Amino acid sequence: MRLSWAKLPALTPGQWVELEGWLAPLPEQPSPGYGLLTPQPDCCLGCPPNPAHTVEVMAESALPAASGGAIRLGGHWQPLPAEDPAGWRWQLTQARPLGRVAAPGPWLSRRAALAGLPLACVAATAGCATPPASAETLDRARALVAAATPMDLHSHAGRVIISRGGARPMTPIAEPMRDGGMRLIALAMVADTPVTQVVNGTRIQAVRAPEPGELVRHAEAAFARLAEVVATQALAVVTDQASLHAALAPGATPAVLVAAEGADFLEGRPERLAEAFSRHRLRHLQLVHYRVNELGDIQTDPSVHGGLTAAGAAVVRECNALGVVVDMAHATLATVRGAAEASRHPIVLSHTSLNDTPPGRTRTITSQHARAVAATGGVIGVWPPSTIFPSLRRYAEGMARLAEVVGVAHVGIGSDMLGLLGVAAFSNYRQTPELAAELLGLGFNPAEVGQLLGGNFARVLAQVLPAGP
Repeated sequence: MRLSWAKLPALTPGQWVELEGWLAPLPEQPSPGYGLLTPQPDCCLGCPPNPAHTVEVMAESALPAASGGAIRLGGHWQPLPAEDPAGWRWQLTQARPLGRVAAPGPWLSRRAALAGLPLACVAATAGCATPPASAETLDRARALVAAATPMDLHSHAGRVIISRGGARPMTPIAEPMRDGGMRLIALAMVADTPVTQVVNGTRIQAVRAPEPGELVRHAEAAFARLAEVVATQALAVVTDQASLHAALAPGATPAVLVAAEGADFLEGRPERLAEAFSRHRLRHLQLVHYRVNELGDIQTDPSVHGGLTAAGAAVVRECNALGVVVDMAHATLATVRGAAEASRHPIVLSHTSLNDTPPGRTRTITSQHARAVAATGGVIGVWPPSTIFPSLRRYAEGMARLAEVVGVAHVGIGSDMLGLLGVAAFSNYRQTPELAAELLGLGFNPAEVGQLLGGNFARVLAQVLPAGP
């Protein structure tokens, strides 16, 4: 039988199955017929397979090279005991290769040699290297960017975040945007900083409940910091259809959309949104962040509400009424579905990446999760941590992989600029033409690249923002 990766635990021992996946690169090859099959490709030895989604292969003859792309294998299915010394849970015995699997999709398949796309690289190693775009492709990309409307769905550029140690010196925004052709960024304050901490240098989590009014006071300071960054950098602020049109005009001043990462300052009261809309020019609201707040559940903590709360649905409706983009980054699939049902406008998920076999605590999303956003007409911003995409080429491939699932019209850039704990593949807006060149190199046509760079987000803003002041 043809086996789905989602049905691994349900199989009968000894049953003959066929399974498609990628052979993981191994530091040592115990025998020519030994391999590890995974549902997602790894690009280097630094990408350890997830035991819950890895099948140990015992083949009757030599297996093909891991670098050759996706493969179909047939064999007899065997669950492994919990105390298996290697730590694997499933095994395919008496296996034999049944052929290579075509590269997925109309864009990725145009590459002459597609050896697999990374979803969990831990470092940019030599094995992940790809040749730079040609001078001709870069020239085409620069011309494309000049004619397009590049946008970033999620940014903390300029050091807009008030860190736990206080505000740090600002960094340039307007000049890198202008040099790279980036027209508009959703510049986000962070709403829950006082009650979160960085744990083990690798992740952020809430460590205590806020005092009454604490996050309201923090938000006032955070919005003030954002306003100071905007003024210091002489950035335009998009608040309605007229200012959006002006920001997208050739030669316009680099612009921002005032955004909040987390709606914790509302304290569950939708009526407070109107004040942030008028006083702080808020036009982009991410409902949840690293704290399970009054509006819904988050991906990185156990579910508390079972999805979007009634207060969360009311906030979504108030966003619709005012003209504020609803951002579902960090939210669970159930929370996203609740927002999609409550909203009459497209929603976005500003910064994530695709992973159909995510670990237990993750900020990545499955195809199902992505489609829930796309079904509203919304956009998903792909973020560029080097732990996922160790190069700009791999980042472009991550955008292409998501486009395979939801369509080109629903993918964009979500850089999380200066908000990541580690290195980013897309770390400066001056790289925008290089990213365009990589997308062209993958086989996207110029119109499609324009959509991915920002045209899709522009479409959503044209549907959501208010007509006038």
